[in-house]
Amino acid sequence: MSNRIQRVRHEIKRRELQVAKVQHLAPDYVSVTFKGETLHDFVSASYDDHVKFMLSDDDRRDFTPRSYDNVAGELTIEFALHATGAASDWARQAAVGQTAVIAGPRGSMIIPMDYDWYVLTGDATALPAIRRRLEELPREAKVTVLVAAESAVSLPFRSEAQMALQLLDSQEALLAAIRALQLPAGDGFFWFAGEASVAAQVRDAVFVDKGHPREAARISAYWKQGASGHHEDL
Repeated sequence: MSNRIQRVRHEIKRRELQVAKVQHLAPDYVSVTFKGETLHDFVSASYDDHVKFMLSDDDRRDFTPRSYDNVAGELTIEFALHATGAASDWARQAAVGQTAVIAGPRGSMIIPMDYDWYVLTGDATALPAIRRRLEELPREAKVTVLVAAESAVSLPFRSEAQMALQLLDSQEALLAAIRALQLPAGDGFFWFAGEASVAAQVRDAVFVDKGHPREAARISAYWKQGASGHHEDL
């Protein structure tokens, strides 16, 4: 199988923004829409792109652009709230009129829309990317979604694609579901994002146990227990 993924680079710009809207979509999940003229040339070509959200010059966290509108000059980022952490603390108290600074994305991994099937999996931190991708997929796409996140119960999963959605109640249940999943025949793409130790186990299950080709998957550690600002592609 040839590698069908296209990787593109973007010019990194520092953008100063203002909070325009805050929505508490679930007790542990907040949507914040930012507005600013600096967004007129903002680019996000892939559903799992990341911008640097700058809490300070020395404290920067990766977040997925959930949606953006260059004409309106608006960018929405969704925050999965952890019990502790600077980014979660910021999102809990976010209010209209507050300022923020972002930079990026520095690049995009563009995944074709015409695979035979897709599997999208992860925890609460994966929800912005998963929900964005579901909205982008065409009607003929076949997609399986496995998510372990309390907030997922309160969130809509909208898609024109042929979707099978399974909500799990723990990381252990998510791992078990991934291990038990029979990948469909044909040319498909597997995607996971979540905690680092879980991502490592998913990597082994998908690449070793199932023999799925690495060039048709992306498995990422969006965070690591006990660490701050962790992001790693496995």
